[in-house]
Amino acid sequence: MADRTTGAVPVPESELHGDDWYGDDLSGQEHTRVAFVDVDFTETTAQGAVFTECTFSNCRFNAAAYTECAFINCTFAGCNFFDALFSGCKVVGSVFARSSFDLLTVDRGDWSFVQLVGADLRRARLTGTRMREADLSRANAVGAVLTGLDLSGASLTGANLTDCDLRGSVIDGLDPLSVQLAGAIVDVQQALTIAQGLGLDVRS
Repeated sequence: MADRTTGAVPVPESELHGDDWYGDDLSGQEHTRVAFVDVDFTETTAQGAVFTECTFSNCRFNAAAYTECAFINCTFAGCNFFDALFSGCKVVGSVFARSSFDLLTVDRGDWSFVQLVGADLRRARLTGTRMREADLSRANAVGAVLTGLDLSGASLTGANLTDCDLRGSVIDGLDPLSVQLAGAIVDVQQALTIAQGLGLDVRS
């Protein structure tokens, strides 16, 4: 895998430019170090497809549905994920920049080490997903559903979690002074964690 800690991006070995894959079934396909540029993945479906160290530039994933697929150490720049579904997918180490996530649904899977810095997640729904050490710095998650997530070691500095549903998520590393939390929906254990993070002495 490329060293994401230094910002290194895998060098593509081939390129697909402007291809129309609208509605195609990508199940079982495997792609390594391919640069997808202006490719239309709208309404594509896939079971078990694998993309390794691929780059997606200005691609459309509108209404796409992927189940148990892998996007390992990929880069997504200027992509649109309107109403897309990722169920049980492995997206470890991937980077998302300048992308749209309106009505995105992520159900289970492993999104650890993912970079979603500044992402607009206001109308996204992420549930039951492992997101260890993910970077959600400055993410706008106002009103989003982020339930049952494992956010151990994740960075949320500067994130806006106003009215966000966080129930069941692991937020042990959350610094309540570094995020906006007004109106956020939390469970009792999370409330204790946040209170302790504010320096309160919680007693029965």
